[in-house]
Amino acid sequence: MKKFLGILFKVVEILIAFFLTVMIILVFMNVVFRYLFSKGFAWSEEIARLCFIYLVYLGSIGAMKDNQHLIIDSILSRVPVIAQRIIYLLVQFGIIWLMFILARGSWLLMMQNFRDRWVATQFPTFMVYFAGLITGIAISIIALANIFRLIVMKMSVSDLLKIRDDSEVDQVQESIQ
Repeated sequence: MKKFLGILFKVVEILIAFFLTVMIILVFMNVVFRYLFSKGFAWSEEIARLCFIYLVYLGSIGAMKDNQHLIIDSILSRVPVIAQRIIYLLVQFGIIWLMFILARGSWLLMMQNFRDRWVATQFPTFMVYFAGLITGIAISIIALANIFRLIVMKMSVSDLLKIRDDSEVDQVQESIQ
């Protein structure tokens, strides 16, 4: 199972790189054509927009998986261990609730716009909302896995968050250079 999830998240990373590359190429190409020929491609703007949307949503899945999202750990590191666990659980349940709202709203918008198409590319507009559905489901699953690790596997909150102190960050930066 761990190998499957590793492959799945590697695919997400590859998709992020692909969408970023396509978006950069299309936007650059459109700028050059507008500058040189005073005419751009309308379809490139729609595809670049779709790539950007998926780039952001898939990036948030990757950030949640690696616990690289925005978190204020200075407060969490100063409270007792039981309070850390309770706060962490409340945050994970809050994430699941918000992702439920995102997934449900995305699903409703997908159904509402199922037959609509974009003007230049004729892509179905529900593809935009599909990104929200994927993100809502994926992040909910990751939050459930975090709850499982905390309660069943008895991992500490600091291990789950991978809280690093400044000396570890300095060591990582030195190893990069």
